[in-house]
Amino acid sequence: MKKFLAAFGIVFVLSSLLNFVIHGVLLKPLYQQSSQLMRDELDAGTHAMYLMVGFFFFSLGFVWIYARGVEDKPWMGQGLRYGLAIWLMASVSRYSIYYAIQPWPAHVVLQQIGYELVMTLLLGLGVAVVYRTRY
Repeated sequence: MKKFLAAFGIVFVLSSLLNFVIHGVLLKPLYQQSSQLMRDELDAGTHAMYLMVGFFFFSLGFVWIYARGVEDKPWMGQGLRYGLAIWLMASVSRYSIYYAIQPWPAHVVLQQIGYELVMTLLLGLGVAVVYRTRY
């Protein structure tokens, strides 16, 4: 349980911070160009709690799945593979669906997917460090 809580804390903090950097800083100018698809800043602020709830449940699932499948193999490779798998399921699929449903510009979707690859690889390494075995 100690490892689970430590990994959960790391993933929750990192995912919250990295999502802010990606979506609140790096992609913000691009999002402003498609503002009709977004909540205005005042309305977004009233929904910020739901972001934290989302990060909470993402982190819970992220660590839970990793903890159930961790093997006695080198931790770094496991963490990177896991981050890649989560990226495919959570980011590539989500933004591809958004692109099909909403009129997002392709370059924005590609940047979302690219930035989130880096994020999920870092999250995978973060959880793998906590669960590392003798390697």
